Amino acid sequence: MNVLKPLSVPLFVPGHRVELLLKAAASGADAVIMDLEDAVSPADKPAARNAVLERPKILVPLVVRVNAFDSEWFATDLDCLNKNRPSMVMLPKAEAASHIELIRQVLGSEIPVLPIVESAVGLAALAEILRHPSVVQVAFGHLDFALDIGAEPNWECLHYARGKMVVETRLAGKAAPLDGVAVRFDDTEIVTLESTCAKAMGFGGKLLIHPKQIEPAKAVFQPSAKDYEWAQRVMVAVADNASAVQLDGAMVDVPVIKRAEVIIRTFEALR
Repeated sequence: MNVLKPLSVPLFVPGHRVELLLKAAASGADAVIMDLEDAVSPADKPAARNAVLERPKILVPLVVRVNAFDSEWFATDLDCLNKNRPSMVMLPKAEAASHIELIRQVLGSEIPVLPIVESAVGLAALAEILRHPSVVQVAFGHLDFALDIGAEPNWECLHYARGKMVVETRLAGKAAPLDGVAVRFDDTEIVTLESTCAKAMGFGGKLLIHPKQIEPAKAVFQPSAKDYEWAQRVMVAVADNASAVQLDGAMVDVPVIKRAEVIIRTFEALR
């Protein structure tokens, strides 16, 4: 399988708007998601698939969100991707590991898959989905999920679903999940608030729909320069020591070292 860093601030672009691809790739997002599903009307789906085939090369990973497994466009989308493969496939409304397996059979085991959980059935099948070897990370489609269960799409109502996603991801040993989009792209305070809540719960990033959302989201999920400097000093302090050492008046043991390693890895991935 292609080795990709876990995504943290990926940016959607409508699949048929290929002129936006290069701008999105230079926006600071850590990946670009060409969307063949919700952002593209049925009339524009052929143009979107053609754009995937003729897309320019970009310097960040390219993810393609195909249409849902039970849609009339799913098979055609996979055939398109087989002709010009992206870095990753995003599967919306994922509800079974067999859906992931079909992608693997068509595109091969080298293409990682990022399923989006958007229904009660998908949440119930999450452990099974996460066990599939092609799945590297999952995302939460909270708007469709709330619609499916008849709930309001706010934090209080969906707290259980988000918590279950974080726990199941940890049990499967996969990368921390991505939270759903903030629909108010012109309100950076909402992006910051939602990102802060998601990070506090254990999410590793957030799906984004506008370049204005990148910096506020990245500021939350990327460790601060002060944390990064501390983590580097931790690693220097333990470099030649087999046992616990002291730093700034505190003991540095295995949990502290692991935290420092995560901070360094996350900071450098989002730099």
